[in-house]
Amino acid sequence: MKNGVSLLFLIFSIMTVSGQFNSRSSTVVISSTSKATQVHQDEKGGLKIDVNTADLKRFKRQGFVRYSDLGAVGTGRSDDAMFIVATHALANQYGYDVKADDGAIYSISGKENTAVINTNTDFGSATFIIDDTEVENRSASIFEVRSELSPISIEGLNTLKKEQNKLDSNLAEECLVKISDDNVRNYIRYGLNQNNGRAQTDIFIMDKNGNIDSNSPIIWDFDHITEISALPIDKKKLILSGGRFITIANQAPSKYTYYSRNIAVNRSNVVIKNLTHLIRGEGEHGAPYRGFISISDSSNVLVKDCVLTGHKTYQTIGAAGKPVSMGSYDLSVTRSINVAFENCRQTNDINDNRYWGIFASNYSKNISFDYCVFSRFDAHMGVYNASIRNSTLGYMGINAIGSGEFYIENSTIRGRSLVNLRSDYGSTWEGSFIIRNCVFVPPNRKSPYISLFSGSNSGLHDFGYTCYMPKNIIIDQLHIDDSLQDEEYKSIAIFSDFNPKMTDESFEEQFPYIKTEKVVLKNISISSKKDLEISDNKFMFRKVVVEKD
Repeated sequence: MKNGVSLLFLIFSIMTVSGQFNSRSSTVVISSTSKATQVHQDEKGGLKIDVNTADLKRFKRQGFVRYSDLGAVGTGRSDDAMFIVATHALANQYGYDVKADDGAIYSISGKENTAVINTNTDFGSATFIIDDTEVENRSASIFEVRSELSPISIEGLNTLKKEQNKLDSNLAEECLVKISDDNVRNYIRYGLNQNNGRAQTDIFIMDKNGNIDSNSPIIWDFDHITEISALPIDKKKLILSGGRFITIANQAPSKYTYYSRNIAVNRSNVVIKNLTHLIRGEGEHGAPYRGFISISDSSNVLVKDCVLTGHKTYQTIGAAGKPVSMGSYDLSVTRSINVAFENCRQTNDINDNRYWGIFASNYSKNISFDYCVFSRFDAHMGVYNASIRNSTLGYMGINAIGSGEFYIENSTIRGRSLVNLRSDYGSTWEGSFIIRNCVFVPPNRKSPYISLFSGSNSGLHDFGYTCYMPKNIIIDQLHIDDSLQDEEYKSIAIFSDFNPKMTDESFEEQFPYIKTEKVVLKNISISSKKDLEISDNKFMFRKVVVEKD
């Protein structure tokens, strides 16, 4: 009897949940009542949720709660965001799953409301209309998948070495560790979007005994550590499924004021599946987006069977005072490890250059595409290990800098080059490229030259690190379909002219660019029957060993 009374007291008492609502308010008050279930929001954004006791028993019995249970009407004519937020707050408190109502149309206005997701959520056949034409806070996500585990502090760690495999630290559980040194600047960008670089940053997975996962090694020397945090890796899988999300695009000026009205994933061990994101109402101008699915500070995330949409490309003035195209994304990955995209595609034509490339990443490791059809793969501030398999990439192709091994297998690439090593970050890849059973279809761009690997490094700019070309390149079974080229087309080469000024021994690099050692070519075919040359700049690549079958 005593246990029963205690349970009733737990259910019917008033509970305050902190830090699980939105950036304006950190308070949600949940209380039981004999009256109808209701949700109230104060002028500061705080929520008071009165839950009917019979409803609460029903939720417990069925194991889930629907948005309509908390007041969402789902007709598309009134703002349902407050009720969606309340539903997840209640589900988080009791551990219930969340389900959208079949066929519902939920309207989400520009008012700042972020629904924190801690439990499995089935968006089902519901539609969510996200109106970005008037937004209170462009940085506030619509949904945030958040871990309930608190970060663990690591004390007394002042230095780290590249490829160090163990730390003298014991943790309660396996963690994703983030470290940075604000005294060292990396990724000092060159070109129209030039900047002064970013604090040296790394991420890795460490077990409770201090062992560093060899699949996510430390890639920099840290003589000082100015910031470190250990994020416990959730053991239980959290699944988001279904849903049709429609963004009514912002009409803001075309400036770098990024919008994050999205699904933010800040938790490890997450699956997102069968989701569709569409974009409506893009006009003559607009601010860019960071990614509708935006994954940060996470590990072991799978996005599968999803349909995304590329954003319209807008122009602005870059840091160098000249016009530039703004990057705007529907998928983004930042400081994350083991992130996979499977059987995903985009709604717009992957070869339509009116739309920006759909995917970008920064500071991440072990990213993979498998059976995907996207306009591009892009790694800005470095990726360690990546793979593209059984996929088709459109007009923006593969753009990457980083390290480790990059696999491209059983895929078709339609970019200007097979691989573009980003020149704004030094065209650096410290590792190898392995290309097997692929087709390269360069578009007609009225150029006399085509290259498999493109990039640029003058040897005169300090990017904050030594720049490398891939040490080894292995290409086994590649067909180059150059049939779209016009009569100006003269030659195809392994490498573009990475430095037109390096034509003889008199040129001196202030910041040496380490060249490729070996290229292995097997089973190469070219539609035009042209020969595959080393480069138009034969001096620069004179020491590269090319092995042919």
